[in-house]
Amino acid sequence: MLLFALACGGGNVGIAPEDREPLGDTGQVEDTGPAVPLDGMGTITGDCGELDHDEWTSGDSFRFRNAIELDGWNPDELSDDGTRMWEDENLGGSSKESEVISLEVLYRCELASLLKTEPEIDYATEGKKTDWLGEIDARRVGVSVTRAFHWPPEDPYTVEEADDLLREKFADATEAHGNAANPWDRTILHVIAYDSQYADMVEEAHDALGAGATSDHILVVTVSDGDDEELY
Repeated sequence: MLLFALACGGGNVGIAPEDREPLGDTGQVEDTGPAVPLDGMGTITGDCGELDHDEWTSGDSFRFRNAIELDGWNPDELSDDGTRMWEDENLGGSSKESEVISLEVLYRCELASLLKTEPEIDYATEGKKTDWLGEIDARRVGVSVTRAFHWPPEDPYTVEEADDLLREKFADATEAHGNAANPWDRTILHVIAYDSQYADMVEEAHDALGAGATSDHILVVTVSDGDDEELY
């Protein structure tokens, strides 16, 4: 049975003992790492700082939802890794901005770092590929990015469209993991949704999928708000 983790959890990584606070008289310590979301381009709300031991050690699928409100596309406000991805000459196509946003959201919420951009990842077998390879909590994570969007965008997005999208992208992400020369530890499918109605349909479709469709992948749904035309 799928476990959908929607409650807040830890997500801080690499916190030195001297930077931790005792938990009462138990002798345990609590991580007090950098407050998330970190500063950057746009304002992030919703699930943030969620990935921790429970997700990494579980074989279940998890889902998180957040939102980013943009005030236009301002590359000067990107992180160092976001700038590296944005300036990668080998990365092109209309999905470039959404892949950069994926990295920025996971960096600012989960302290993700970029290991390899799409063309830098090595594969043993030709076929499906992932969009970027990162590290979160000292684990290698392959991130596949897609957009929940159709034309005209003001028309309601349907659960059938969301179901088709998720089934295709979960299958592609699984194949990409199998094709990799050095498979990563966990896969994240990151859906950038045009608005909250689109995201609602993605969540409804995800609820209806069985474990065979989602594998042990983590689904992150990020709603883009504000001046977000560059993403679509």
